[in-house]
Amino acid sequence: MEMTRLTKRNHYEEIKDQLLRMIVDGKLKVGDKLPSTKEMSESFGVGRSTTREALSALKAMGLIEIRQGGGCRVINNAPTSTTDISLPELDSLRMNRSTLLELLEARQSLEVSNAAIAATKRTDQDLAEFAALIQEMEGSVGHDLEGERTDLLFHLTLARATHNSIMLRLFESIANQLETAIREIRRVELYSNQRVAEQLYREHLAIYEAVRNRDSELAAQTMKQHLQHVENILMKYI
Repeated sequence: MEMTRLTKRNHYEEIKDQLLRMIVDGKLKVGDKLPSTKEMSESFGVGRSTTREALSALKAMGLIEIRQGGGCRVINNAPTSTTDISLPELDSLRMNRSTLLELLEARQSLEVSNAAIAATKRTDQDLAEFAALIQEMEGSVGHDLEGERTDLLFHLTLARATHNSIMLRLFESIANQLETAIREIRRVELYSNQRVAEQLYREHLAIYEAVRNRDSELAAQTMKQHLQHVENILMKYI
């Protein structure tokens, strides 16, 4: 399995695109097992969190399954627009303001719960991943693409820290559709704006500290405040 070392640091989309081409072109066939996350990370020259993010994107496209402790396997060679949870009405999000508002409402409800659950169930390994990610987020303040990448990964890491597969699948379904709909607004209004980006970093740090301290009530509260801040900005454009 040939992989090309990346030219952009921690760029998960390059990994996703390379693996996607291998699957669509038949170099990786249905039933084939992918190399371990460690092996792929070394081949691509990135950290494991970046590789895991790319694999999650392929899972959301319906191309691979990720088994707990058992690696990844190709299950389909034709990408789909949604995850296993069928939400066909979301295909026209860009043109459907009411659906987008419902999606934002659903995201807040889900992620506030995720934060509370993660604060209770997080492991030391989860905490180590959060700590490394928070450092990356601090260094990416003001850089739109890297800021977007670390922001999305933070929320995905939080969903994983619930150790609840249903919560994770729900999050992936909502998040992938939402990010497609509002990506350009997010990049311009959130990540490129130095003042806003600094505030977002502080909000993520507060969520992380609540999870670290196993304070589920504070984790839920800080997540709700963070999402409300983001939504207040987005509402000017949708």
